[in-house]
Amino acid sequence: MATFYALPRFQRDFDKLTPDQRARFTTVVKNAFVPDLDNGAFRPGLRVKRVQSTRGVWEMTWAPDGRATWQYGDEVRPGVPHVVWRRIGSHAEVFSSP
Repeated sequence: MATFYALPRFQRDFDKLTPDQRARFTTVVKNAFVPDLDNGAFRPGLRVKRVQSTRGVWEMTWAPDGRATWQYGDEVRPGVPHVVWRRIGSHAEVFSSP
């Protein structure tokens, strides 16, 4: 299973989410993002794509106006993807500085 790290900015963003938003994000990560990451292909509903004009920063849709950005980090365990969470929030909040 993939490993994860949250940048301090992600944690600050996450703390600003409502309890319902936090629960929804956690559910999407657990039930869709992690299985898809482990399988090597993301389902269309997550809308995972590279953030324009960046190198190696990706976005994921976890709610109608919920976005999270992330990048692959150095593997913590050999052969297992490592995700570094960068930002989370609304489209406008996240893409002001992904």
